[in-house]
Amino acid sequence: MEFVLLALVMLLGLGAYWAMVIFPKQRDFSKRQRYVRSLAAGDEVVTYGGIIGKVLAIDAEKGVAQVEIADGVVVRLVTAALVQAYDPEVFAEAARKGLGEAEPAPSET
Repeated sequence: MEFVLLALVMLLGLGAYWAMVIFPKQRDFSKRQRYVRSLAAGDEVVTYGGIIGKVLAIDAEKGVAQVEIADGVVVRLVTAALVQAYDPEVFAEAARKGLGEAEPAPSET
């Protein structure tokens, strides 16, 4: 009887671990893979290290992207390091929130 109870507790623990740790990581990995597959030359991206650049070419077989990070400066990056699209407005809003600045008041007409 104690063995059955112990086995049940272990199964519940493993299920909780999978639901709270493994499943979210799998979902994030899948989301990132879909994003990388949708990239094309000319897209502006943010790397895992926070560098903003423009995609010049992607070699899907090798998993490597050529990214221009400044005029004439091209780096090779592993495609997994390309985290998200660069949207200046979204990043500016996040910076304002991080600095604790208030939202701009809606204009009254």
